[in-house]
Amino acid sequence: MTTPAFRLDGRVALVTGTSTGLGERFARVLDAAGAAVVLAARRAEPNAALAAELRDALPITCDVRTEKDRAALVAAALDHYGRIDVLVNNAGIAGSAPAEDENLDTVRDLLDTNTVGLFALTQLVGRHMLDRGSGSIVNIASPSATISLDRYPLAGYAASKAAVVGLTRELAAQWAGRGVRVNALSPCFFPSNTTGWLTDPDQVAWISNRAPIGRPPRPDELDGPLLFLASDASSYITGHNLIVDGGWTTR
Repeated sequence: MTTPAFRLDGRVALVTGTSTGLGERFARVLDAAGAAVVLAARRAEPNAALAAELRDALPITCDVRTEKDRAALVAAALDHYGRIDVLVNNAGIAGSAPAEDENLDTVRDLLDTNTVGLFALTQLVGRHMLDRGSGSIVNIASPSATISLDRYPLAGYAASKAAVVGLTRELAAQWAGRGVRVNALSPCFFPSNTTGWLTDPDQVAWISNRAPIGRPPRPDELDGPLLFLASDASSYITGHNLIVDGGWTTR
């Protein structure tokens, strides 16, 4: 049972990338904490199936890279619920290739999805939150924004996530005095369809050997950090990048 500061009763949370992986889990966590959840994803069927399992959810088909989709998403959320209290910018893609060979079209797609699409949606939702004088935004970043994950060459991806961390800090500085908090959450090696982490025994052994905590993460170990940043439990925290990595970045 969550303490009152972690509850989201009566609030509306918009989560992107909810058709699978971390986004689906985030939606379930926010729902369990009492929030009504707007589910935004490119794949309509799994998104609708998830909505049917939650207490109060609105599934919207949306590609965050598309201006028309972003505008329709925010309009639908406000028309249905009248407010957006929490935004979780989870939608994203990954790509790995040696830097000298990485295709620039792939890099542009990484930036367009992970950074530009995220910023553009945050602008739309942020204007609404600023008008109301309250809101919490959680941007999903990555430890690759601050350290090299040496087994995987991630130049384009790391650049897109480093931009998210910088954007988080700047938005927090600009909006804190107007009631809107902006933080980042950086999960390391949590399993998802995008990353594919933990499907390879050799990979699991590598993570276990490198992480000071000595094992890969469990999916539920991101629930508390997400809820902390989304709720009033972190009411005096903004501009922070919370890295959930089992101590990986201490090395």
